[in-house]
Order: sequence, then C-alpha cells, then structure tokens
Amino acid sequence: MGRGFVIDELALKELLQETPGYNSDHPRRRAMPPGRCNYSGVSAMADRVPEKPRRVSTKTADNATGEVKLLSGGNPQIAKADGDAPVQAYIAAMPEWKSDVGRRLDDLIVRTLPDVRKAVRWNSPFYGVEGQGWFLSYHVFTRYVKVTFLNGSSLDPPPPVESKDKDTRYYHIHEDGAIDEELVENWIRQAASIPGWQGFDTL
Repeated sequence: MGRGFVIDELALKELLQETPGYNSDHPRRRAMPPGRCNYSGVSAMADRVPEKPRRVSTKTADNATGEVKLLSGGNPQIAKADGDAPVQAYIAAMPEWKSDVGRRLDDLIVRTLPDVRKAVRWNSPFYGVEGQGWFLSYHVFTRYVKVTFLNGSSLDPPPPVESKDKDTRYYHIHEDGAIDEELVENWIRQAASIPGWQGFDTL
C-alpha cells in the first residue's frame, strides 16, 4: 500500500465477514457490534468499491479548523471518543447532502431524548441511554446513510431493512433526504425504553 492510504476498519470487517471461514465464532467477529456485517452479493460489493481517501475541512469544538479523512463510501474518519463534540465533528464532515441528514437525525434524537448519551466508535456516531445501553448508530455509504437500530427487531413496526444479526434492523436514507420523522421518532422512543446494546462499554 502506498503512503497516505487509509483503511476503513468497518468496511474491512464487513468484507471479511463475507469471506469463507470468517464466521461468528471468530474472536474478532465477536468484538464487532451487532448488525455491522449485513451485506452480500453485487449490491454489497458496489458499496465497497475502493475510493481514494479525500479530506474535508471541519471545525472542532474549539473552533480550530482541521482536516477529516473520508474513507470508503465517503464515511468520515473520526477518532474514538465520548460526548457530543466527536459526533458533531462526524456530522460536519459527512459529504454533500449527507451532512444535512446527519444534522436532522441528531436534532431529532436530541429533541426526542434530551439526555441521550453520545459517542463515536468504528467511525460511526452512537446514541444511548444511561443504564440501558446503545440503541442507534449511523454510517455513511456511497448512495445512502444507514441508520442502525441495534434493538430494531423489538420495535413495532420494525425498521424495514433486515440484518444478519437477529436483533438489528436498518433504515436507509437516500439522496432525496426523505425522512419519516414521525416514524423515526416513534422508533427512537421505543428503542430507548428497552435494553440496548452493551458492546463497547456500559452506560
């Protein structure tokens, strides 16, 4: 690999999951959050087409301008951290129309749950409730933003896109930016009221 090449760890793990012999019994597979590996077939590979890493300027919490690398699919590379600041850095670095989607999602979640906890892991924002765990995250792909409800199979109605993980369901937001805010708010309220995912730490 040449200098400056950046590996999107999440996309690599998704690709490895599709590799024969790399299954749920693998110790590194178990360390991943549920539902992160759900793609198969041609449509999955289309989202994994390698792209030259790009850099976008964004402002951190102290208003200092910095550069954020965009990984495969245009997903921002944001360091692991807790709190609102890294989530806002991720949203600011989401490319094109996707940044507006990120802001709208974040506003909707905070409006629905003012005390929501936030963090960035695996280059994705996570939202959770203290004592309950993490219930939602999202991630940038080339043609859409994938919203992950980590306990989505327990929601009524469940989010429309299935996962290989039995607990996880997805909601995809495309370039037209259409978000059924009433439905998403309903999912957020339900997801926050039941046990979430305790994968990387305990809230």
